[in-house]
Amino acid sequence: MPEGPEIELEKLHEAIKEEMEHEGGMFLKLISISTAILAVFAAIASLQAGATVNIALMLKTEAAHMQAEASNQWSYYQAKGVKAAVQEASRTAWLAIGKEPPATYEEKIHRYGEEQKEIQKVAQEKEKERDERLKESDHLLHKHHGFANSVALFQVSIALGAVAALTRIKLVWYGSLLTGIVGVVLFLWTLIH
Repeated sequence: MPEGPEIELEKLHEAIKEEMEHEGGMFLKLISISTAILAVFAAIASLQAGATVNIALMLKTEAAHMQAEASNQWSYYQAKGVKAAVQEASRTAWLAIGKEPPATYEEKIHRYGEEQKEIQKVAQEKEKERDERLKESDHLLHKHHGFANSVALFQVSIALGAVAALTRIKLVWYGSLLTGIVGVVLFLWTLIH
């Protein structure tokens, strides 16, 4: 005869384990899945942020190179102007003493003026290329900030997911999901625009 009522401990243990899996296990799995998905988005956004800033910096460097080339052209332009002024001063000196200046003075003045026009055109083209690269670089830097901000949101979301897993507080997990969704929207918005 048994000394007390028999309780099937095995069935009770299974029921408790099942309840724990149902309550805590499924919740932790959902947190794990959502956190993994957010980590993938964070990695992609981080790569995009790095790529865009690298291209932007390369374009800024090219713009500086274009500016240097344009400055060289403007210096060359000024040198031609000085040469033309010297020729004009020499021509004027001949005229001041009442003599006809050699024709080469007039020819050189004309040639230097024509050369200046070509040099000016090249310098302005270099400045235009510089401006285009700077504009594109600024656009990419703006995109970089969007990607970087989305990475920050993903990191906060992942941290909230870890807190939710440790504390098993669903409200914290909902906050993690909401922050992650905002990060995804910002990432996609930046990617598209």
